[in-house]
Amino acid sequence: MKVLLLEDVDNLGEAGSIVTVKDGYGRNFLIPRGFARIATSNVVKAWQEERRQSSRKIAKKKEDAEALAKEMASVEVLILAKVGEENRIFGSVTAAQVAEGLASHGIDVDRRKVELSEDIKHTGVFTASVKIHPEVVAEIKIRVEPETASA
Repeated sequence: MKVLLLEDVDNLGEAGSIVTVKDGYGRNFLIPRGFARIATSNVVKAWQEERRQSSRKIAKKKEDAEALAKEMASVEVLILAKVGEENRIFGSVTAAQVAEGLASHGIDVDRRKVELSEDIKHTGVFTASVKIHPEVVAEIKIRVEPETASA
């Protein structure tokens, strides 16, 4: 029996490949668990069309992520913090604060996607990376300034 694998199966093949298996293995294991379908011409054509459309969607998401990364490169996040001696801040700047700063610029980012390259414990300008897409990482500037009494 020839089947089209819908998922990677150990010792058999990768998703999208057409393999020959014994009838019982195909009917009793692969097909009921959703790992494969019988490889008819219609099933193969439908699989190829589905893969083509999904690859187009993935490419569109990557393009959108690259555009967002370019926009984020021009943004500087300002974080006001209480400072003590030698411009050391109380505590440290967190990824959540950076995400809030980006939100004030109209860019919504999950705080878990923000990676600070170092612990920010004093005033100055720092960089952080934001993972927008599995293949796209944006670099942003963070400016930490002391809070003033009027603020």
